[in-house]
Amino acid sequence: MKRSELREFLDEKVALYNNDQFLESDPVQIPHLFTKKEDMEVSGFLTATIAWGNRKSIIANAHRLMDLMHHSPHDFVRHHTENDLKGLEHFVHRTFNAEDLVYFVRSLKNIYEHHGGLEAVFTQNQTKTSLQPTIAHFKRIFFALPHPQRTTKHVSDPEKGSAAKRINMFLRWMVRSNAAGVDLGLWKGIPPAKLSCPLDVHSGNVARKLKLLKRKQNDAKAVAALDAQLRKLDPQDPVKYDYALFGLGVFEKF
Repeated sequence: MKRSELREFLDEKVALYNNDQFLESDPVQIPHLFTKKEDMEVSGFLTATIAWGNRKSIIANAHRLMDLMHHSPHDFVRHHTENDLKGLEHFVHRTFNAEDLVYFVRSLKNIYEHHGGLEAVFTQNQTKTSLQPTIAHFKRIFFALPHPQRTTKHVSDPEKGSAAKRINMFLRWMVRSNAAGVDLGLWKGIPPAKLSCPLDVHSGNVARKLKLLKRKQNDAKAVAALDAQLRKLDPQDPVKYDYALFGLGVFEKF
């Protein structure tokens, strides 16, 4: 396809999937449960962290996590007691277990108390053209406290070659406009133009079939290559095409 034809094709798929019906089967429904900005941030970050594997299981465990945090995730993070943390001891999602979760709660408390919150960390450290170096900086801040070594694997680092799919997805949730009723549009200090596609096996395979991506691995280099192509299609909001690539792969088996 010519670029104009490809843009038209993908724009049609964006319109098909980037609407509130998408919420029914997607983990982004979890932060939509809340109205307080910080609750949306914390619930979104924790949900994105466990967003791999079966989508029904992701959503079920994210709901369970909100139950454990008494449906006030920001208040739980800021004011939890050691006894509150004991209530998390049976939580597990695949390889993310209670030990990891307890550290995440403690680190999020540190970020809100000493770094101005999640938005401040990502906004203050963004570069002119990308948020990928910002993610690496975030990871350093996130693991500034004493932590189990095993827990570091649950926050990806683009500087070490990771596609950082889950954090890029979280950033999409926080930054893109809420006009379509899916993303939240909470953070105004980061332009959508800097977002990167949450690259996974589905979006990667579709991107290769559409000749948007040549690299075989779904890694940081592939993210950069796909970003370059998507920004040619829409320089201001390239990550809207995540809906097209994901929808084509998951729902249409493209």
